[in-house]
Amino acid sequence: MKIPKRLRALGTLAVTGALVLSGGPAMAAVSSHSTPVTYTCTGGDIPSGSYASITVTGVCNVPADAVISVVGNVNVAAGAVLDAQSAPSTITVGRNVTGAAGSLVGLGCQPPSYTGNSAHPCTAPPDGHSTITINGDVTVTDAVAVLLNGITIRGNVTLIGGGSDIPWSIKNNKIGKNATLTGIALSDIHPGAPGVYIVRNTIGQNLNCTGLTPAVSGGFIPGSVNVVGRNATGQCAALI
Repeated sequence: MKIPKRLRALGTLAVTGALVLSGGPAMAAVSSHSTPVTYTCTGGDIPSGSYASITVTGVCNVPADAVISVVGNVNVAAGAVLDAQSAPSTITVGRNVTGAAGSLVGLGCQPPSYTGNSAHPCTAPPDGHSTITINGDVTVTDAVAVLLNGITIRGNVTLIGGGSDIPWSIKNNKIGKNATLTGIALSDIHPGAPGVYIVRNTIGQNLNCTGLTPAVSGGFIPGSVNVVGRNATGQCAALI
């Protein structure tokens, strides 16, 4: 799959954990709504505010220190980018987060002081951290990449199909129910990196992994395992 330059940049961030930004951190525009409104982002920053739902159709960022509350769903359309993994923010989603074919869904960043070697540092500032809670499910199909780092998902995480040369990151999350990853094919350009990282998650029920190529990793540091309430199966059976 040919990856646009913007998505390649986000993939580089996922691997290195830090990029040098020009100028100071982006400031979130404040959006005050007496009644939550439906919001569609076609590109640029998603401002702080309360929303009935958010639909992402372009390349959209959550700027540093944004505070966003969504009553319903966050939907990332086919080919769109939701980058809430570059800068620290506070996001609460009342229902679900979904991603369609060719999308990139990135949620959460945190410093090594919080999670050690498995951290996914923010870029603005690198010692910042996100507070992101999804009260429903995260469901993404045929994505370019999914990056979930240090967030809370009260329901299920279901990632089906997709892939690119961007490593996928499922690290340091609290998942209330099941995590299922199926049929994700990556062509990672970084030597020694297996492609799909599933590291130090706490999962209430089951962890199921099948058809993840070229491989799946529980991290490079011994003991960086996942805690699973019931069973870990398939390629993730050894990651507990």
